[in-house]
Amino acid sequence: MVCSYCFQFIGSVELQIGRKLYLQDLGVSAVDGCGSSDEAGCSVSSEKVGLPQDAIQSLMNGGLKLPYSDNFSLPAVVPCAGACEEAYYCSKSCAEADWDSFHSLLCTGQQSSVSNTKALMKFTKHANETNDIFILAAKVISFTILRYRKLKASHLEQKGKHKSSNCCNSYNFPLLLEAWKPVSMGFKKRWWDCIALPEDVESCDEVDFRMQIKDLAFESLQLLKEAIYDEECAPLFSLDIYGHIIGMFELNNLDLVVASPIEDYFLYIDDLPCSQKKEAEKITKPFLDALGEDYSIPCQGTAFFPVQSCMNHSCNPNAKAFKREEDRDGQASIIALRRILKGEEITISYIDEDRPYAERQELLADYGFRCGCPRCIEEQP
Repeated sequence: MVCSYCFQFIGSVELQIGRKLYLQDLGVSAVDGCGSSDEAGCSVSSEKVGLPQDAIQSLMNGGLKLPYSDNFSLPAVVPCAGACEEAYYCSKSCAEADWDSFHSLLCTGQQSSVSNTKALMKFTKHANETNDIFILAAKVISFTILRYRKLKASHLEQKGKHKSSNCCNSYNFPLLLEAWKPVSMGFKKRWWDCIALPEDVESCDEVDFRMQIKDLAFESLQLLKEAIYDEECAPLFSLDIYGHIIGMFELNNLDLVVASPIEDYFLYIDDLPCSQKKEAEKITKPFLDALGEDYSIPCQGTAFFPVQSCMNHSCNPNAKAFKREEDRDGQASIIALRRILKGEEITISYIDEDRPYAERQELLADYGFRCGCPRCIEEQP
């Protein structure tokens, strides 16, 4: 369980282990995994060992305390203001920021102000079953609508008009453009035009494939419109805009990995002096065996960072978009790979730049361009 706004792990080590085991029993993958138990240095069985449900519940509800878990304190769980039981936070400030930025329009809780929660649940179900990139697109639209409403309220207040005035329902395109501005820098090709052709799709079937992708986006958009449509923000709900938003994530996303405290906890137990380790493992080993190699799985997803997303590609970049191990939240860094001169453009590589020229060009074709950086000019046949 991570904070829905900053992606810090929250609750407790016991809660994290309990939830992972609970989802494991349900056959649900909580997060995409990376890393292996061999690299981590813990001796775990490759086959998972089942545990009684009451033991898992004891971990989740705080009934069971694991040895030395106090050394891995995590922020307390703060529930969603709308009581949706889907979004949880590490602090009240994160909960309020998420509510104000996105979630107040996308919350399906009983205390939510969303008028059509059933439609919203249909949209979310469709996204989970097809492509969760639609959730990201919905957040962009929600963010823009909420920002537009704040800008309009401020605009009316400055003019000394009340919200009850008839002009409150009028359409203000300049304010909508201003609300859209933080997103506009990442606005890219439409999703069905820029998505890479899967290996199992023949080039002769490309037109049909892209039409299917477009139809999928259309279906998603209709569900979203039914849920949160705002007439004053109608341009945001056009299929063309929706396709561009999804394309933005398709081309400019950055993989984001937040290390799990569960791995750190079991490594800590493994490094204890022999007598303490044996005593602790009487309690911890059954849970480690039940997790199997899943004990080291981090929280892994995708993110859009406006600064990073505006950086151009080079096969000989001077910087790198980087997720440091010490970053325990959703932050990422841009680090210099060499000295950068004043006035020099900061570039990153969208691909593995160590590949040969032809392979690099083939990979970059998925981004819709042919690279003409100094290195490619020098290496081209």
